[in-house]
Amino acid sequence: MDIQTLAPTPGKDYPQTWNEFLDWFGTEEACLTYLERLRWSSGFVCPRCGCAGQAYRATRGRLMCPSCQHQSSVTAGTIFDKTRTPLRVWLAAAWYLTNQKQGVSALGLQRVLGLGSYQTAWTMLHRLRRAMVRPGREQLRGLVEVDETYLSITDRQAPISPKGRKSSTSKVLVVMAVEMLEPKGFGRIRLRRIANDCASCVMPFVQEVIEPGAQVRTDGSAAYRSLTELGFIHQRTVMLGSDVPAHVSMAGVHRVAALVQRWILGTHHGSVQPEHLDAYLDEFVFRFNRRTSNSRGLLFYRLLQQAVATAPVTYRDVVRKA
Repeated sequence: MDIQTLAPTPGKDYPQTWNEFLDWFGTEEACLTYLERLRWSSGFVCPRCGCAGQAYRATRGRLMCPSCQHQSSVTAGTIFDKTRTPLRVWLAAAWYLTNQKQGVSALGLQRVLGLGSYQTAWTMLHRLRRAMVRPGREQLRGLVEVDETYLSITDRQAPISPKGRKSSTSKVLVVMAVEMLEPKGFGRIRLRRIANDCASCVMPFVQEVIEPGAQVRTDGSAAYRSLTELGFIHQRTVMLGSDVPAHVSMAGVHRVAALVQRWILGTHHGSVQPEHLDAYLDEFVFRFNRRTSNSRGLLFYRLLQQAVATAPVTYRDVVRKA
């Protein structure tokens, strides 16, 4: 059974308050035990041979496969792989990240957790953002609006200009897909940075995130001409000369575009390097799609559930230019 379909119990599967969190995760051993239960909810499975069964408890917290004798750890092959940061700090970061409704900046995380460097906090956040994208997640369905928007971001690592400024503001193109609910409201969303608004950039996105046969509403752009041929029901709305304003005829994408821009400018002060924007978009999607959840503890649980199933990423991987 997909672990995402299970219904975790508050107070049993995850803490509900900060005080409960402190009681649950006071030691490294407690953190390891919790992550082990999340990673192997049905029992240990050897990452090398795939054998399922009771593992031998070796030294230094390692688990030994009874079949091939391979030794592994709970954190090996996850975003916590080879980290020097205590797991108590990692779990506290995950709790803080999911309990702040509008998210948290790296500087804010560094201050709250007392981390030694900004780089450590920044890398932790990017690793956790990697875990916010669940492999094999369901495609959008029903009526889906698709459009592009420009986000204004500030690259503080840009070359120094003749006027001496160390940052430059640029506009980055992002394609959006928004589920429209009846009689009103929005469902789930998907966002992605693209190089331009031509068919070769937007159509692969549409095919990946929207279920075949869904009704796709777009503007009059020629980039979406092949939607019908690809098995979608295409609802084309030409904006030029229309009596209906674009924010009314395409309400979903316009609303989401405004929200993500406000989030970038608010939580992150607009300071996001273009090549890292996708990670921030993934976080926004994670938050938006779970906006109706009344339990912050459940978001913490889901994030860690995906963190132990997400491949490791190093600082060099994160800063590598896209």
